[in-house]
Amino acid sequence: MRIDLIAGTRPNFMKISPIIDAIKANHAATHRLSFRLVHTGQHYDRNMSGSFFEQLGIPEPDINLGAGGGTQAEQTAAIMTGYEKVLQEGRSDLCLVVGDVTSTMACSIVARKMGVDVAHVEAGIRSGDWTMPEEINRIVTDSLTNLFFTTSVTANENLRKCGVDEACIFFVGNTMIDTLLKQMSRFRKPEIWDKARLEAGDYIVLTLHRPANVDEEDKLKAMMEAIICHTRGLPLVFPVHPRTAMVLEKLGIDGATLLITEPLGYLEFNYLVKHAKAVLTDSGGITEETTVMGVPCMTLRNNTERPETITVGTNELIGTDPKVIGPAMEKLFSGKWKKGSIPEKWDGKAAERIVDVLMKI
Repeated sequence: MRIDLIAGTRPNFMKISPIIDAIKANHAATHRLSFRLVHTGQHYDRNMSGSFFEQLGIPEPDINLGAGGGTQAEQTAAIMTGYEKVLQEGRSDLCLVVGDVTSTMACSIVARKMGVDVAHVEAGIRSGDWTMPEEINRIVTDSLTNLFFTTSVTANENLRKCGVDEACIFFVGNTMIDTLLKQMSRFRKPEIWDKARLEAGDYIVLTLHRPANVDEEDKLKAMMEAIICHTRGLPLVFPVHPRTAMVLEKLGIDGATLLITEPLGYLEFNYLVKHAKAVLTDSGGITEETTVMGVPCMTLRNNTERPETITVGTNELIGTDPKVIGPAMEKLFSGKWKKGSIPEKWDGKAAERIVDVLMKI
């Protein structure tokens, strides 16, 4: 069986890397599984994409669709057109997609229209927020999927409610955590560590990229001012997404403790997270990583598709009103933040379980 592995963004690379390793190990032992790595090109900035291949040991893609840039519709169309040509020139037996980005949805549509089954890794997660492009991508992808690989019992239940056959749902765990656990010993200091004289447990990491938080200038300014005001003089390290950098520059946001950096590689960014006092973010994936590393996390959103990071982990959903920053920081600095634990099957073996299922099928 040859499997097309679809990757297009940073989260995709983290989730696909252990699956590549597991398929390679299986191929060496049985010669029954092989893969073709298809990079859609959705993220085309080197810090946002290329360095991840090197740091995570991902091989050069067999195919790069070069579909970066443009609007949501333009990018979707470019990916669909490109992947359709790939399948016309040589079909694979299965299209395996991960996560909830444009590449995930676009390649799923093309595969099913051309008679290729789809496997969705991280199936069944839901935020209930239809203003998020990712939520639409999840729902469309899961409506087309044949094999559903899930990260949590909540995701399983979401799929059951949608009428998915129980025999098609496989609770395997979280492949992004596979990558985290494998790479943790290789985390390395980013340049800003020594430059800013950072010390473990004595700084805060911030990431913001969702349109709801960064596209409205007044809203972003109020949020940034509240965060800077309530971090009690601790360094605030902010690796800035290209989307956010443009807005910040226009607003002229500054502060003695605000340390803005370019996007960091996987090993450098997670070194910062692991040693931080806390993380403020609007990213779903980072809430999973902080949960496993035991780092307090504040999610600047009104909903989450990863409730297990709250019910089990170290994450709290605090919302997008700047007024919530003060009470959350008070809870952190008073030592009352929850310790959390690790969700079921987030043990570094999710990719192995996926390959076991594929072998049986």
